[in-house]
Amino acid sequence: MILVIDDDIAVRTSLLLLLKDEGYDVVDCAEPATAIKSIKKNEPQLIILDLNFSNDTSGREGMQLLGQIKELNSSIPIVLITGWASIELAVQGMKLGANDFINKPWSNDHLLQSVKTLLDLKEKKTEHHTRKQLDKTYNFQHIIGEDPKMLNILETIGRVAGTDASILIMGESGTGKELIAEAIHQNSLRKNKPFIKVNLGGISTSLFESEMFGHMRGAFTDARFDRTGRFEMANKGTIFLDEIGDLDAGSQVKLLRVLQDRTYEVLGSSRSKTVDVRVVCATNKNLNEMVSRTTFREDLLYRINLITVYLPALRDRPKDIPLLVNYFIDNLKEIYRRPSLSVAPGAMKWLQQLPLPGNIRQLKNIVERTILVSKNDELDIDDFRSQLELSPVKKGDIQLPGIGTLTLEEVEVEMIKRAMEYHKNKIAKAAVSLGLTRSALYRRLDKYQIPYDEAED
Repeated sequence: MILVIDDDIAVRTSLLLLLKDEGYDVVDCAEPATAIKSIKKNEPQLIILDLNFSNDTSGREGMQLLGQIKELNSSIPIVLITGWASIELAVQGMKLGANDFINKPWSNDHLLQSVKTLLDLKEKKTEHHTRKQLDKTYNFQHIIGEDPKMLNILETIGRVAGTDASILIMGESGTGKELIAEAIHQNSLRKNKPFIKVNLGGISTSLFESEMFGHMRGAFTDARFDRTGRFEMANKGTIFLDEIGDLDAGSQVKLLRVLQDRTYEVLGSSRSKTVDVRVVCATNKNLNEMVSRTTFREDLLYRINLITVYLPALRDRPKDIPLLVNYFIDNLKEIYRRPSLSVAPGAMKWLQQLPLPGNIRQLKNIVERTILVSKNDELDIDDFRSQLELSPVKKGDIQLPGIGTLTLEEVEVEMIKRAMEYHKNKIAKAAVSLGLTRSALYRRLDKYQIPYDEAED
C-alpha cells in the first residue's frame, strides 16, 4: 500500500488516480495526525509526502512529520513533493532520511519511475554469493576480481541494475569505474538501448549545453548544422556521466534541471523535450567535501546518489593482481602473437607489493609495455622493474622536500612544469601523468600563469 499525505485535495486526487491506474493500492491523508494513525495501522510500503500543510510555507510541519515517520519505521521509502522554491527544504528532508524528491508540477512518468525504483530496491534483499554464483546470474565477464570487497560491489550492482536507481560510482583514477557503469547497463532492462558515455571533465563551460542537449542550426555563430545532444542519444537507455566532480557551478545547475524534471531545451529551440534515461555518474573526487566547500551543489549530489558504490584501490585488494595480470597476458598473447608468455611466480609476488597509484590502468600499462620491450617468454622482476621506472605515474619512493621549504602550491607548479617538459607540451599525456583531466590541467596552467606552446597530442 502507498500512502499519499497532502493537504491539497487536487494533488491527492491526481496521485490517487495515477497510482491506482498503475495497479497500486493507495490511501490518502490530509493532515499529519491522520497520517500517523494510518501508518501505525497499515504500515505502508511507500509514502509520498508534501512538506507544507498550512499557509505557512516553511515546511516545518512536513519536516516534523518526516521525523515522526522515521521514528515509527525507518525502512519505509519516502518521496517528498516540492516546488523549485523549496529545493533547499527537500535537501534537508533527504538528510533526515527521505529517499527522493519530486518537483511540482511533476511528470507522471518520472514520479512512477521513482515509486517503482524505490519499491524494487526495498524488495531486493542483499545476499552473499561466490563469484561463480554471481557469474551465473549476471553478466560480469569484463570485471576481474574475487576479493570480498569486489564481490560485495558486484552483489550490489547486480541487485540494483534492474531498477532505474541513480548510481554514483566513487574511487581513485584507474579503478574501473567505467567498467562498473557498463556492467550496470548490461544487467539492466535497458541493455538493448544506448549506453552513452560523457566525460564531463573534457567539456568546456561554453559547449556544455550544446554537447548535452544539442543545438539547432543557427543557434550560435558556428552552428551550421543541427546537433543531437547526449541526453537525446541516451533516450530509453543509460547515460554515464564520468568526472562529474569537475563540472563547474553553472553547468551543475543546467544538469540538475534535466535530472529533476527529465526535460530540457535544445539550444535555439523554445520547445521542451522529455527524456527517459537511467543516470550513472562517476568521480574520483570527494563530493561530500566539495559540498562543504560549496564547490558542488548539495541538491545535485542527492539527485545522483540514490545508490553509491565505492571502488577499492588495487593496493587494497592485492590478491586480485595475479588475476588481472593473467587476464592481460591472455589477451596480449594473441595481439602480439606470443603464445608462450607467462609471469614468473616471484615477479607476480613483486607486482602484488607495488603501491600502483594508477591502479588497474597503471598495472595494464606496465604489463603491456613489459611485453613489448622484453624478449623473454617468462617475464621476471627485472623486466617489470625497468618499465615501472619509466612509468609517468610512478609514485613509489619519491623524495619530498622538507617541511617548510615549499608550499603545496609551489610543489604543484613544479610538478606541472616537469610533466609538461617530460611530455613535450602534450596536454593529454601530461594530464594523465598528473592524474588530471585535460580541462583541469588547462585551468591550472592559466591559474599559475605557466607558459606553454601546446604540441599536437
